[in-house]
Amino acid sequence: MDSAHQLGVFLDLFERLGVEVRSEHLGGDGCNLCALKGRRIMFIDLDADTATRLDSCASALAQLPQIDKTFVPPEIRERIDKIRSVGE
Repeated sequence: MDSAHQLGVFLDLFERLGVEVRSEHLGGDGCNLCALKGRRIMFIDLDADTATRLDSCASALAQLPQIDKTFVPPEIRERIDKIRSVGE
């Protein structure tokens, strides 16, 4: 699965989990998941490179407990699990 396809899968997962996705120019530092007025929003940094976007998305999804009950393609699941293992 190429990087563009992986990013699309990540964005789809956020939407399936009820997270609003916004694409903004944020200076290249990466993407961020936040809560705003009771809603979860994932900001995708259009200035960040693809690898940074993918790592940021995996990190954000790793924080969401409902991801464990959601079907995730194996390659994406592996990336999320790798992020979790580093944080332990």
